[in-house]
Amino acid sequence: MAHYHLADLFEEDEEPERRIPDRVLLRRLIGYLLPYKTNLIIIAILLLLESLTDLVGPYLLRVAIDVYITNRDLQGLSWAAMVYILVSVIGWFSDKEDSIRMNTVGQTIIYRLKEDMFSKLQALSLKYFSERETGRIISRVTNDAESLEEILTGGLMSILTQVVTIIGILAVMFSMNVKLATVSMIVFPLVGVILWGFQGRARKAYLRTRQKIAGVTSKLQESISGIRVIQSFTREGQSMDSFGQANVENLEANLQSSRLSAIFSPLIEVVGAIGTATVLWFGGMQVMRGEVTVGVVVAFSQYIIMIFRPLFTLAMFYNSLQSSMAASERIFELLDTPVEIPEVEGAIRLPPIRGRVEFKDVTFGYDPRDPVLIGINLTVPAKQTVALVGPTGVGKTTMVNLLCRFYDPSEGTVSIDGHDLRKVSPRSLHSQMGIVLQDSFLFSNTIMENIRYGRLDARDEEVVEAAKAVNAHDFIARLPDGYNTKVMEGGSNLSMGQRQLISFARALLADPRILILDEATSSVDPYTEMLIKEALEKLLRNRTSFVIAHRLSTVRNADRIIVLAEGRIVEEGTHSELIERGGLYSRLYKAQFKTTAPLVRVGRRSKR
Repeated sequence: MAHYHLADLFEEDEEPERRIPDRVLLRRLIGYLLPYKTNLIIIAILLLLESLTDLVGPYLLRVAIDVYITNRDLQGLSWAAMVYILVSVIGWFSDKEDSIRMNTVGQTIIYRLKEDMFSKLQALSLKYFSERETGRIISRVTNDAESLEEILTGGLMSILTQVVTIIGILAVMFSMNVKLATVSMIVFPLVGVILWGFQGRARKAYLRTRQKIAGVTSKLQESISGIRVIQSFTREGQSMDSFGQANVENLEANLQSSRLSAIFSPLIEVVGAIGTATVLWFGGMQVMRGEVTVGVVVAFSQYIIMIFRPLFTLAMFYNSLQSSMAASERIFELLDTPVEIPEVEGAIRLPPIRGRVEFKDVTFGYDPRDPVLIGINLTVPAKQTVALVGPTGVGKTTMVNLLCRFYDPSEGTVSIDGHDLRKVSPRSLHSQMGIVLQDSFLFSNTIMENIRYGRLDARDEEVVEAAKAVNAHDFIARLPDGYNTKVMEGGSNLSMGQRQLISFARALLADPRILILDEATSSVDPYTEMLIKEALEKLLRNRTSFVIAHRLSTVRNADRIIVLAEGRIVEEGTHSELIERGGLYSRLYKAQFKTTAPLVRVGRRSKR
């Protein structure tokens, strides 16, 4: 495990810069508040009532001292005490009600923000996810959204209370004694200087905390997802070092923001103490000269404490606001991310397709400067099975990514039944396609529901029939709970072959017009491969199919084999035709045969 020195925790690295002004972010957050304007009006009334009860207290204290106590009026003093209690009860009730309502509105907005972010993530292209760490994306939906809780569950609305309270206190103070009120305001410029001095530092510090907690989440997610690899290579120490570094950076960022808060808050308290001392000193002199009563000075001392309470609250809210603005900036950056594969205006709904696919002069690269496919021309008739083969990295998976419209070609067009995929609704396209990948993803649900994912309205009987068709029924029936067996996260309680068979059943149930098998049999054992051979025949029947395989023995029966090299189609034909030509496919096939043949002979010798 790495060792971190305390001095290292306080080293300043390059501080992040905020790019969106606070006023823009606040305007957008207020947009989320507007649908709840009725509730907000009630909250505003309750907050104003709460402010009013705060103002009445010291005034009643002044009256009690200067009128009832001075004149020994016990009855009047009793009434003043009862009114004081009543005002306090009204203030408590107002505080309780507005707190409940503000929390309800705030939590609902956080819920909506999470829904909006998740919805946005569903619409973004694969490129967005390939260029970002999963943990950092998760952090925006979880940590950043939660950091808005404080200002949304009362922060923004409580500003109204604090401002009204300050204005009300100043009005009462000036109505009682102009000189004393004027003197008490000499500390206000100090508050402004403190706020101005901390503004820039706070913006950077709180953005940094949001970024560093995202780093911790990212490392945690990566370590959990890769725990099998970490343990198999005994890299627990390195994993701990990596997480520890991210955790230290998060600690450093939080310590920096805490230091700012630790300096900021006491400064406001010191300014409040200066204000109180000034009122007592100047007010005491006025009492000695007979210019004001003792009740006025007592009331002023209460008001000056009260006025610094909302000032302190506003100052603390400013700290929270900076943290929330840093989080909201990251949230809105996600929400504003353009969809790279948009549904164009006037996009048509793809009708039931026959399955004729055409690549016309297609060029594409994940990095535009480094094309993966160059000038691809390919026409696949409906219901034909096409195998895409070639060395690693020649563009086989890229071709099916373009066919699924996970990406758009840089040049040329990809069309189905003559429809340019750029001009059709992605949903209507994907609803007629099926994909089985090398490492099929299963959800943490029952086997029944994982197969039903192919067609959500399928009856249980149809699910079972699909499983039987792909030879998955027997192993499912042997499980303790059969089709109701819960699949663990990542399908860890099933073998690779079992997961593949479930994926085949899911694809068969969906009955897609175009089927894509991307290395779908490369990770299964020979026995399981034999089981799914019949399943493949049923799965590929009467539909256009694209099969990607490195194991060339699995594509011998394809109607056509397309051989790619360096981003171009270099050969095409049936297995026997390509073998006769003696080209790249023939060399690859013979090379695979030579590497597998000795393994068979060695196995036989070991049995003798």
